[in-house]
Amino acid sequence: MSEQSDALLPDRTPLAPGAAGVLRARAAAERVRSDQFAAALEDIAEHGLPPVEACRPWTEIREEALAQLHAAREAGNAA
Repeated sequence: MSEQSDALLPDRTPLAPGAAGVLRARAAAERVRSDQFAAALEDIAEHGLPPVEACRPWTEIREEALAQLHAAREAGNAA
């Protein structure tokens, strides 16, 4: 963080090293996701939209994600 930001917020409470590491890992993961999203947008801008036949309906994607979450939750309960 910059010195200017530190000067504006002098009463900050430092995080434990483990917590700071978790936040840095989350920030890195979000950067990866945003880079992937930006790349997809750039591809669409460069080449146009894919044909409808090549796309999956959002409802299908949602149901698949919900099934994966349910399976993960069940696996966690079984342990």
